[in-house]
Amino acid sequence: MEVDLDGGCLCGGVRYHYAGELGGALGAVTQCHCGQCRKAQGGPVSVAPAAAAGFSVTRGEGLIRSYESSPGKQRAFCGVCASPLWSRRTADPAVMRLRLGSLDAAPPALRIEAHIFIEDAPDWDATAQDAPRYPGLEPGLS
Repeated sequence: MEVDLDGGCLCGGVRYHYAGELGGALGAVTQCHCGQCRKAQGGPVSVAPAAAAGFSVTRGEGLIRSYESSPGKQRAFCGVCASPLWSRRTADPAVMRLRLGSLDAAPPALRIEAHIFIEDAPDWDATAQDAPRYPGLEPGLS
């Protein structure tokens, strides 16, 4: 799908713009349940492949930090609030994987196309469970 969207970190220090294909020929939109993603993101992470050529940082480039979580894979995040933003493999620099949680508004048609490393999902991972859902905080919290 072709998109024109903005995103950024929790503190607002880093902002980005992306225009181009999201998913599609670049790869599947996925939710990863591996141990590395859970530790880096605090739970399963949803990502969409994006063309690096359509991506630009519009504010806070100096705040961006990266971490090589495995050989050849860099994870970018805000150095102030630690919000995960994207990842990129050095072997495929033309494609990056945007963290869907960093988007201001996801396109309405965007859907997770595959859950990956599901065998690594811990028992608490709600993907494999039928848990109650609430429009706001869970009962008992105000």
